Amino acid sequence: MRVAWFSPLPPVKSGIASVNAALLPRLDAELVIDRFADAPAQSASRVFNAHDFVWMARRAPYDLVVYQLGNASCHDYIWAYLVAYPGLVVLHDPRLHHARARQLLQQGRADDYRAEFWYDHPEAERDVVEYAVAGLGGPIYYCWSMLRVVLRTARAVCVHNARVASDLRDEFPGARVETIRLGTPALTPPTDARSRLRAELGVGDDTTLFAMFGKITAEKRVVPILEALDILVREGIDAHLLLAGDASGFTDLHDRVRSARAASRVHLTGYMDDERIGASLAAADACLCLRWPTALETSASWLQCLSASRATVITDLAHLADVPSAVALRVDLLDEVPSLLAAMRTLAIDRRARTELAAAGYAYWAANHTVDGMADDYRRIIPLAARLPAPRASNLPAHFVEDRAAFARSIARTFDATVDILAAPASPS
Repeated sequence: MRVAWFSPLPPVKSGIASVNAALLPRLDAELVIDRFADAPAQSASRVFNAHDFVWMARRAPYDLVVYQLGNASCHDYIWAYLVAYPGLVVLHDPRLHHARARQLLQQGRADDYRAEFWYDHPEAERDVVEYAVAGLGGPIYYCWSMLRVVLRTARAVCVHNARVASDLRDEFPGARVETIRLGTPALTPPTDARSRLRAELGVGDDTTLFAMFGKITAEKRVVPILEALDILVREGIDAHLLLAGDASGFTDLHDRVRSARAASRVHLTGYMDDERIGASLAAADACLCLRWPTALETSASWLQCLSASRATVITDLAHLADVPSAVALRVDLLDEVPSLLAAMRTLAIDRRARTELAAAGYAYWAANHTVDGMADDYRRIIPLAARLPAPRASNLPAHFVEDRAAFARSIARTFDATVDILAAPASPS
């Protein structure tokens, strides 16, 4: 089977790029997979520029196109293809409003954004869209998912959570929605990584080092974490916080840290590759993996922490209700700082609880979230999706169906010429 695979790939700094880099070699033995990236590495095998897809697909049609879709800007190029070439869409973020608002409005396409929002959410008040057009979007994006175009045009859609899949089936009865487990590779840092990194940070062996991994954003609840750390230190508990990841989108992070009473105990690293993340996980005693508001995503950084046998703290979200209570401590959003403080205090002073939580978390990851398990799910879903017919969605927003050649045609007509050089030849008379 020949498959076209649209996804960001390394060296793009993206968790989804890393996941796909680990997944695809496991599928190459059974499938012929051409990777289509926005800016592919020159030396990579079977990796092509996405602009080459159309002529390659015309020359030798693919059995299936797979789209790895998320909210980050590195996925923006995929939107030009997923309606014209229906395939299997893997939704890493089951709310895509952030991506569509950013991409369309930054390109000055406010009318296209309005049309797409109204199509996706016909029940919404018409003027709601003007908040985003005026630059006031932000948290309101979480209120409207902007998924209808995707769900109505894909052969099949996959998400990483069974509860989310069930909700999408209820919301879009005609769509085929499946669940694929998100897998992450186990990171194996050097044996001296813990002592070496803690020495670099000036953190003693008896100090509790909390850590947050992945892209650092306000939604990761950094401000409540800093509040809880301040209180913990005032109580006399020797604790430090490591924020390990790209924080370029969190413009006032440094100001937030500087204003914290425990500022000297907070360490910012910037973006880390997998090798450096592995070393940081080895140095950490417990990991804080919070999220609110949520796009209903499954956190790859949380799974990495579990795979490294680290105790974790997560936000108590509805779509995570099936995660056993022994796997992670939970933070109640209605009582966030006290709830978070209690969890951090427990992990700081109770080594046995920390060890038991880490062991349960690792067992949960090993049973549910390995890359091999994820590959097995793709092996099940890909043939199924390839057999499904392409949906015939009607009344789609014009920017998804027009071919952008109208202006070129109008010029060509003045010369009695055509730009439709790939049209079928006329039947002989």
